[in-house]
Amino acid sequence: MRLGNVKIMKSNKKITNVMASPKIEKVVVNIGLGRALKDEKFLEVALRDLALITGQKPKTTMAKKSIANFKIRERDIIGAVVTLRGQKMRDFVNRLVNVALPRTRDFRGIDAKSIDKNGNLTIGVKEHIVFPEIKGEEVRNIFGFEITIAVKAKNKEEALALYKTLGFPIK
Repeated sequence: MRLGNVKIMKSNKKITNVMASPKIEKVVVNIGLGRALKDEKFLEVALRDLALITGQKPKTTMAKKSIANFKIRERDIIGAVVTLRGQKMRDFVNRLVNVALPRTRDFRGIDAKSIDKNGNLTIGVKEHIVFPEIKGEEVRNIFGFEITIAVKAKNKEEALALYKTLGFPIK
């Protein structure tokens, strides 16, 4: 995703080649399905909604070992993950920045501390109904998920410039 690379190159004199500019490699969307252990219907609703939001079928993750305190048995479904690349990734980032984040309740911007030293951004979304694909009237179970945007950048500052160029509302 090389949108806005000209602005980044002008602001950062160290980048002389277009191919050396930072870019988004992938977007990973995770959801925890701990509630699905008690409510079987929640599992199928959550997987369906996640597929609607991302445009791709989620992969379920299983427990590696049993944990008695959490009432989890080995091979129970405890989460789902979707990895987006290419055009689906660009469409998802566009919807996230322009539609979903502004619709989030009490949203004041993404904290710069959400960006790690490699430049990857992790955002937690508390309600999945902020995406326009989900109709709020029909939803009974509201769940949250985590979005990780992995970039190919040399450092945190370069990635921050990319996020600002792409329109992410960073404080």
